[in-house]
Amino acid sequence: MANETNRQFEKVLSVCRELFSKKLYDYGASWRIMRPESLTDQIFIKAKRIRTLETGAENLVGEGINSELIGIVNYGLISLVQLDLGYADNCDITPDEAMALYDKKAQITLELMKKKNHDYNEAWRGMRTTSYTDLILTKIWRTKQIEELGGETKVSEGVDANYMDMINYAVFGLIKNGLAD
Repeated sequence: MANETNRQFEKVLSVCRELFSKKLYDYGASWRIMRPESLTDQIFIKAKRIRTLETGAENLVGEGINSELIGIVNYGLISLVQLDLGYADNCDITPDEAMALYDKKAQITLELMKKKNHDYNEAWRGMRTTSYTDLILTKIWRTKQIEELGGETKVSEGVDANYMDMINYAVFGLIKNGLAD
C-alpha cells in the first residue's frame, strides 16, 4: 500500500507543480516579497475557507476545496523556500531558479511523508478529510505561536516541520478527493 501512496502523492505533487509553474509564468516569483508570517496567514485563509465549505456554507467564489488544498501545498512549499532565502524587496530569482527550489522542497517533503507513512502505517487513509483541515489549522496556529516566539522553542519542531505537515495533510486530502485517480 505504501507504494500506492507514494505514486498518488507524486501525482498530486505534479498537479500542484503544474499550477505553480503556470502562475510563475504569469506573475514571476512575486511571492519573494512575502515574509514568513504573511505566508502563514495566506495558508490560514485557505484552510479557513476549506472549513467554511466543509460546514456547508454557500460557495460564492465558485472554486472548491481542491483548489484551496492545492494552494496550501504551493504556499507551503513557497514558505519552505522563503525560510531558506529570507524575503526580498523584489522578484530576485528567475522562474527556472524558483522551479528548482520548489522541486527541492517538494522532494524533501515527499521523503518526510514516506518516513512518517511507514511509521504510522497508512493511518491517514482511515482519517476523515475534515480532520486534515483541522490538523492544518492546528499546525498554522502552532506556526503562528513559534513565529511570535521568534522561532525559539523549548521542545517543539520548528516552523519548517509544521509547513511540511500542512503540505502532507493537504496532499492526503487531495488524494482522498480523487485528484490522484
